[in-house]
Amino acid sequence: MKRDIKDLSIEELKQYLEVNGFLTFHALQIFNWIYKKVTDNFSLMTDLSLALRSFLEENFYIQGLSLKEKKISSDNTEKYLFKLKDKNSIETVAIPSGKRITGCLSSQVGCKFSCKFCASGILGFKRDLKVGEIIEQILYLNSHHRLTNIVFMGIGEPLDNYENVLKAIRIINSKEALNFGARRITISTCGIIPAIRKLIEEDLQIELSISLHSPDDKIRSLLMPVNKIYPLRELISICKEYIEKTNRQITFEYVLIKGINSDLSFAEKLSKIAKELKLCKVNLIPANPIKEYNILPPNKLEILYFRDYLLKRKVNVTLRKSRGRDIEAGCGQLRLRYEK
Repeated sequence: MKRDIKDLSIEELKQYLEVNGFLTFHALQIFNWIYKKVTDNFSLMTDLSLALRSFLEENFYIQGLSLKEKKISSDNTEKYLFKLKDKNSIETVAIPSGKRITGCLSSQVGCKFSCKFCASGILGFKRDLKVGEIIEQILYLNSHHRLTNIVFMGIGEPLDNYENVLKAIRIINSKEALNFGARRITISTCGIIPAIRKLIEEDLQIELSISLHSPDDKIRSLLMPVNKIYPLRELISICKEYIEKTNRQITFEYVLIKGINSDLSFAEKLSKIAKELKLCKVNLIPANPIKEYNILPPNKLEILYFRDYLLKRKVNVTLRKSRGRDIEAGCGQLRLRYEK
């Protein structure tokens, strides 16, 4: 069976070529065609011999995703639904904001963690995305938008697909591929503590974002069942270790949900966590409505009260504008409708 050539690092491709009787320098040429010229056809790689092009065509493919649907929001957010070769589907989003264009990527087909404000896990977990499937989302968006930032905040838990996500990051970060700056890449996790511990040891300057959503164990367990395995105090402890060893700031994502986690008693507890860690910021996000979970955002005044409470206590806090609500831009929503 043919393999996705984007699953291979430059060193792996060199080794593969050498084993099959080709010179290793051709790997650089192939990477240049795929990542810099965004070519999806081996026959167009005209500086390769006909024999090598034929060999590549027989053993590999470049394009593994097919676009099934594209939706454009009134705020210019664009959401893409891709079908994979095994007929599963994933979502990818392009989010413009001033001079920034952020690509929001999926890392799995479905999700195991069933957070109660996210549509990604409603249909269950199917499988991890392969390295090439992750990279192809970036190539597609980059060919249309010239991305400035990448966030792993789409369908799936990135740190549950640790090896493939980290390998994809290393490839796009490499000068032979996209040379995309590590500091412009963010991994968002629901709090997989062993994987965060591994991430501390990685030689990568990527950003880490923690889906917190409640500073209270009982409510966080209600919203995020993973909290029963990795409770809040243990999560805060590994965050502290991450900050101390990497000297990098952590972002806490906090989805504001009406009647669940949006009153000021939660803001008070959240401010205490932020002060304990010091090198962190809080990103407030009004919930995207999800009818399957009866999730709604608070009203505008409640949101502003919550933000201002944190500001008065010197917490580094931002209020993220809700994007793409009119195109089902909440994680997993477009895929959920399509699969149903």
